[in-house]
Amino acid sequence: MKTKVIMVCTECNSRNYHYEKNKYSDKRFEFNKYCPKCNKTTLHKETK
Repeated sequence: MKTKVIMVCTECNSRNYHYEKNKYSDKRFEFNKYCPKCNKTTLHKETK
């Protein structure tokens, strides 16, 4: 079973990416992704 996850830019707090992850996973996603609002690659974290 999968749950939907929203990724948030750590610099500008814009919600840019959506993922699906395993329901039983304890880890939180953290990726370096491109943010169109910042116009650069920044760290994106999973929201609560």
